[in-house]
Amino acid sequence: MNAQGKLGIALVGLGEYSEKQLAPALQETNHCYLAAIVTGTPGKVDKWKGKYKIPDKNIYNYKSFDAIKENPDIDIVYIVLPNALHAEYVIRAARAGKHVICEKPMAITVEECDQMITACEEAGVMLSLGYRLHFEPYNLEMMRLGKEKPFGNWLSITAENGIQGTSGWRLDKSLAGGGPLMDLGIYCVQGCRYTTGMEPIAVTAKEAAKTDPEKFRSVEEGLSWVMEFPDNIKAACTTSYSKEMNKLRAEAENGWAELGPAYEYSGIKGQSSQGKMEFPEINQQAKQMDDFAQAIKDKRPSPVPGEMGRQDVIILQAIYKAMATGQRIEIG
Repeated sequence: MNAQGKLGIALVGLGEYSEKQLAPALQETNHCYLAAIVTGTPGKVDKWKGKYKIPDKNIYNYKSFDAIKENPDIDIVYIVLPNALHAEYVIRAARAGKHVICEKPMAITVEECDQMITACEEAGVMLSLGYRLHFEPYNLEMMRLGKEKPFGNWLSITAENGIQGTSGWRLDKSLAGGGPLMDLGIYCVQGCRYTTGMEPIAVTAKEAAKTDPEKFRSVEEGLSWVMEFPDNIKAACTTSYSKEMNKLRAEAENGWAELGPAYEYSGIKGQSSQGKMEFPEINQQAKQMDDFAQAIKDKRPSPVPGEMGRQDVIILQAIYKAMATGQRIEIG
């Protein structure tokens, strides 16, 4: 904690999300600040050090990472690494006595999620997921509509999230754990969960035909799936690395509500059968990180805890199993 009472955050992994979203957001936060960086690319150090005035003692690489234990400037470690590395670095951060935010998806397997949760519990530190949309006004409105039911009960949900093209580690199953489902489809899973306020009980899924089998040799290019929720609510979802789409729509007994785009960092728009939704634009990442810092200070739970991330991984694995087998997979 610095002299202004802000908790220090160390960003682990200085890729595009850290560079373009998290670091700028940390210039707008009230309860936390960018205190340290961890990178395996020495060439990035001078740029970050100069831009954000980070002292040499707060600059680490992956070999020196565990030395953060001795650094009182660091209160929170934010893991922004390829999915397959999340578990290792969350566990190492917890053992260093630091609170942790982990980017989504939480991990590749449910077993890894369990190890991460246990490590944080044993160390007495808090674990949160980077689920920024839980702090975003339009998505919060979808949660409210599902809870208060002004249009009656939901009947069906449609969730779509896709982009045209991707590259790098996201095309390597050993690092990503899968294709667009792990990267983009998780927003659809989350959207359906928080809009209904329920957990899916079964899933069916079908992989999309690959337009570029060589590029997508180890991961899916796209897929569609249907999640069955209690009360006979069905959610039809689609994700892709070859098609732009960004929507969350819920149909109810006496009305409907839709966000489009639903999952972007900014520019989210919404409407319902009652008219256009109007909410102020906010910095989602700043709100998300400030809430976690406040939760630590107030000794209250995070609204986006490790258990929420674990449940998503359970669902993602069930979707992949349904896709591979062609069977309806029940989710325990």
